[in-house]
Parts: sequence; C-alpha cells; structure tokens
Amino acid sequence: MSRTLPAVTDASPDAARRVSFWLDDLVVQGLDDLRPRAALAANARFDVCLIGGGLTALWTAYSLAKADPSLRIAVLEREFAGFGASGRNGGWCSALFPQSAAAIERDHGFDQAVAMRRAMIDTVEEVGRATALEGIDCDYAMGGTLVFARNGPQRELAAGEVEEARRFGVDPLEYWNEDAVGARFGATSLDEDAPSAMFDPSCARVHPAKLVRGLARVVERLGVAVFERTEVVDWSAGRVRFRALDAGGAEGTVSARHVIVATEGYGARLPRVRRRILPLYSLMIATEPLSDEVWQEIGIDHGQTFSDYRHLLVYGQRTADNRFAFGGRGASYHWGSALDPAYERVDSVFAHLHSALHDLFPSLGAARITHRWGGPLGVARDWNATASYNPKTGVGFAGAYVGDGLSTTNLAGRTMADLVHGVDSELTRLPWVNHRSPLWEPEPLRYIGANLGVIGMRFADAEEQLTQRPSLVARAVGRLTGH
Repeated sequence: MSRTLPAVTDASPDAARRVSFWLDDLVVQGLDDLRPRAALAANARFDVCLIGGGLTALWTAYSLAKADPSLRIAVLEREFAGFGASGRNGGWCSALFPQSAAAIERDHGFDQAVAMRRAMIDTVEEVGRATALEGIDCDYAMGGTLVFARNGPQRELAAGEVEEARRFGVDPLEYWNEDAVGARFGATSLDEDAPSAMFDPSCARVHPAKLVRGLARVVERLGVAVFERTEVVDWSAGRVRFRALDAGGAEGTVSARHVIVATEGYGARLPRVRRRILPLYSLMIATEPLSDEVWQEIGIDHGQTFSDYRHLLVYGQRTADNRFAFGGRGASYHWGSALDPAYERVDSVFAHLHSALHDLFPSLGAARITHRWGGPLGVARDWNATASYNPKTGVGFAGAYVGDGLSTTNLAGRTMADLVHGVDSELTRLPWVNHRSPLWEPEPLRYIGANLGVIGMRFADAEEQLTQRPSLVARAVGRLTGH
C-alpha cells in the first residue's frame, strides 16, 4: 500500500520521515534517526546568523567556516535541517539556472551570460568535489541529463537549445537523433516518429536528504551551531528575533554582525519576505525498486536524470536503489501565498505524475508507487534567483531558485561567503549577485496570474500536440517569466 507523506506537524522522527521518500530512506537505511537538534532557548551573540536550515544556509556556513574558522556562526531552522526543498527535491545537481543564457545576455551582455553558464557548470563538479572531500556519501553520480523530444515542436526546441548553446561556447550539449534514442531507450513518442533527445553531461544524480543532512553534520564539526525547532519571527540589521518551538516556547534575540536570509519558498510566511517570493508547489512520487531487466528496457543508467520538452515540467531520476523518483508541476498556487501540509498532497497531481511516467516509459508496468510527497519552491517575480548582500546593514538574501536550487545553493553559499568577507571575486561579479526582483502583485492579481501560468502550460502542451506547431500560449507565458 502506498503512503501519502504530509509535512511535519510535530518534532517526532516518525513525522520527519513522512516529509519525503528521501528522508524516510535515511531512517530505513539506518543513516539518520531524524531526531531534532536542540532549540535555541536564550539570547545569544554570533558573528553570522543564518535563517533557514537548508542547503543555502548550510553551504554558506560551510564556506564561511572554511574561509575563517574563528567566525561564530549560527543556523536557525524552524523544523529540522533539510525540512524544506533541500530534503524533498528531485535530486538533480545540474547546471540549470532559472534565467536562460539568452535572457541573461539581453540584460547583462554576452560575456556575463557566458560567465554565469560557466559558473553553473563548474558548480556541478564543485558539489562532487566538496562532498567527496568531506565524506558525504550522497549517491553523487555524474551521468548527465536527457531531455526527450517526443513530437515535432519538441524536436525543434531540442535542436534549438543545442544550437544556442554552441553560440555561447560553454555548454557541451548534444543532440541525439531518433535512431540513437530509439536504439537505446524505451521512451515513447507522441507522433509516428521515434523520440529524439538533448543530452547535457553537466548534471549529477544525488540523494538530496543524504546531501543536506550530511552537510549539516559537517558544518557542526567545523564549529557551526545548528539550532532546530527555532522559529525566526523577524529580523533587522544586527538582530534576529526567534521563538523556540520546544523548550517551553522561549523567545529571544540573536545579535549578529551578518544576517543571511535563506528560507526559499517558506519565506513567504515572513512579513519581510512576503511578496518577494511566491511559493509554488511541486509534487513527487517514487516507485518500488525495479529489476535490472526493466531498467535495461527503459535505458536510463545510474547517474542519469531525465525529462522531456513538455511545458508543464516533469523531472526524474533513477535512484541508487533502482527506483524511479519522478516529479512535476501542476499544483495550484494558493491565495495569499498560503503554505499548508494539505497542499503537498493533491491526488489529481499524483495521478497525473503516475500517468505521465507510465506514458513516457511503458516498461514501468504495474510497479507500485510507494511514496508521494511535495513542497513549495521559491519563485521571484522575474523568475530570477539572487545572492544579495548589503554591507551597510550586514543583511543578505539568497534564493528564488525556481526548482533549480540543488546545485545553485552551493554557488550561493560560496558567493555569500565572499560578499560577507568583502572579497571582490569572479563569483561576486556574476550577474545574479545583488539582483533585486520586483515584488509580486497584491492579491487577487497574484492568485490569478500564478494560476493562469499553470493552466497555460497545460494548454500549451495540448495545443502543440493538436497543431504540431510551437505553442503560442507558451510564448505568451514565457514573456511573463522573462524567458
């Protein structure tokens, strides 16, 4: 029988493991009991206070501690390290960035677009180097990502993406034609021709919970204080107000020279973030482990991630224990940027994901779905991520990865460390540094626009299948998101 995985409502390990397959798997493998660390229960003073216990905060803490071991660093997390997107995502350590190279070129010029792409490609390898150095076994395997093109418009997109990459001269993308894909993969087409594909070697498969929980232990060994069950209520220059969810609900203040906000989609519940980030839910399923014979028919190797060129995004990987972990968009945005465990469990979206996976790879057969889960990702109004820091106030903000955060968090952490230390580096000169996105519109405009975007992507896929021409709806929505 499959299990629907709600968000944490208490501090018990059983509640924590229900957040995602990845966290549940840690307990099953005996790698982590998910018992929460102690809350901060009294006023304290640190040099750096990081708000949020995900990969952005932890990579920032890691980079700061490595650069200056004398720094007193604290991480404050409302639930537990890895509770948010860092412990729920699809496990793609990729060179993807929310803004395309063409969009960056329009705003910042060709050289900056190339620098950003090069930094993202380097980051994929940097995650591998850092995890190997620190002994974090997170199933990191560099197998690249394969994006299937299953009808005429999708084949045009694939070929165009490869051609654009050649113009920038950074991405080593490859176009695999119908013969190559048909001979190797059990993916289906949406027309009479076999699918083709775009292959990007700059992507690694990882187990996200092993990564984030392992990184939390590493930063603790480096002297970083990680406080869980500690809810940040507000902050200002030099001060962070918090409330301990345990320890009798004690309230207090952290004094710190540097305050870094790294809350991603969950920041929408904080007044100072509210309209800066829109929480958009993405949901996932995991199958039972499949036999080697089934995987041979499917053709996806260990280390490979995959998607296709539909507009309503899907993404997947072959896990180290031979499951499909598969997710996608389609859940609604909720009024007022509301966050609720119920929004992580949408039966119609789970059914869509199961159907989409089976449609793409019929060799899946009657494989059982063992886990269902989801969570919010953070979206800025211009769909542009940022690593920002104000040296006058000592306040920084990093996030809005639009689902491309597993690797980008590492780049953010290294960049934030340079910004805090006042270092002028190649990282601090990248175009996303100190980018300030416009605020999202007030309701009801935000609600209407966000949900029209989701609905529009569904229509775009249907339109392309019907007309066999690139979608006009997708082009209109793309202009709204800066692509």
